Amino acid sequence: MIRVLVVDDELMVRSWLRMILEAAGDISVVAEAGDGEEAVAAAARCRPDVVLMDVRMPGTGGLAAAARIAASPGAPKVVMLTTFDLDEYVHEALRAGAVGFLLKDTPPRDLAAAVRTVAAGNAMLAPTVTRRLISAFIEPRHPSKTDDARRLLDLLTDREHDVVLAVARGLSNRQIGRELAMTETTVKAHVSRALAKLRLTNRVQAAILVHEAGLL
Repeated sequence: MIRVLVVDDELMVRSWLRMILEAAGDISVVAEAGDGEEAVAAAARCRPDVVLMDVRMPGTGGLAAAARIAASPGAPKVVMLTTFDLDEYVHEALRAGAVGFLLKDTPPRDLAAAVRTVAAGNAMLAPTVTRRLISAFIEPRHPSKTDDARRLLDLLTDREHDVVLAVARGLSNRQIGRELAMTETTVKAHVSRALAKLRLTNRVQAAILVHEAGLL
């Protein structure tokens, strides 16, 4: 079972998310939280695989809580939830270690599929809305930042570089394997080595780095 923590300040939203996720059969909502402080405590106590976190909540909001949870040892995958299709604050959570975001009106089947995707170690980069967010709300590139990003990417081998560019385009490991003629296992190995060299924790941060380098 995939263990999920649901975080939203509205009880009805939490109840709806629990109902949808547990109907999937392979997902269990192990805890709920109504604000960021409760979310941090619940994540430490229940050790979920995935946290679905509302962006905007009173008190400690979703962004601050996401950063704290993502920085904890053995951190779960954090996915932001928002009512808005482009929220200028979500990129802060992506930088802090969240692996993507979903709209609250995501169809039930897609919501469960998204939880499975992030639990398996993949980022929510494929949906158009996430690509739009990364492109639209990361601050304009400064020459020094672009140069720094490119110097970091120069640490990679040619093959690792190709894989990271494909990750930034939102391709899954399977799609990357087909495009670059390698097995999924080999793709995963390249991704892991690239993230280690770049000192990044997930695929979303790699995509942001590629964006900053001006290579998307």
